This record gives sequence, structure tokens and C-alpha cells, in this order.
Amino acid sequence: MPTLTVTDRDGQVHRLDVPAGTVLRQVLLDADLSPYTALTARANCGGRGLCATCGVFATPPPEPMHWHDRMAAAWGYPRLSCQIRVEADLAVEIPSKVVWGARRPS
Repeated sequence: MPTLTVTDRDGQVHRLDVPAGTVLRQVLLDADLSPYTALTARANCGGRGLCATCGVFATPPPEPMHWHDRMAAAWGYPRLSCQIRVEADLAVEIPSKVVWGARRPS
């Protein structure tokens, strides 16, 4: 059973044992470690890979499966947690996010 190490937005580290093949987004939601903001928790695509609101940084990065995964890897963008299956030990960081047009906290 893979171990998932999650660093949340506050810098706290959580370790979870995850059944192999589980979708990362669902693991995070079940553990109350949502990859969403307050707004995007209500307005998202439900894990279909369409809205790009569930992004996380993963180490080691999963192998890119789609063109958007290759672009994220090339440009250093977060990967969509709804498109990652936990197959082996994985560390993820849930990045701080802002709503488009908002100012970042100082």
C-alpha cells in the first residue's frame, strides 16, 4: 500500500496509506485536505480534468499521460490531482491559490 505524504497550505505534513490505484483527488477530499479553494470547492468539474482547479505539485512527478500533463511538466505548473492515480509512494504539495484577479496575500 503506497504512502502519500501531503504538505498542506499551512505547511503541515500529513502521511496517509492509500490503496494502490486510487485517484489522488479523492484521497485528498476524503482526508479533508481539499486541493480546492472555498470558491472552486463549489464550482469545479467533479474530477473530469476540465477545470484545472485541483492542481498539486507531485514528487516524483507522475509520467505525463496527456498533452496538458506534458505542458505542466515543461512549464512547472501544478498537475491535476483528478488525473493522478497513486500507484507508488508519492509526496504532494497543495499550493496556495488565488481567484483570478485577486491579490495574493502579502
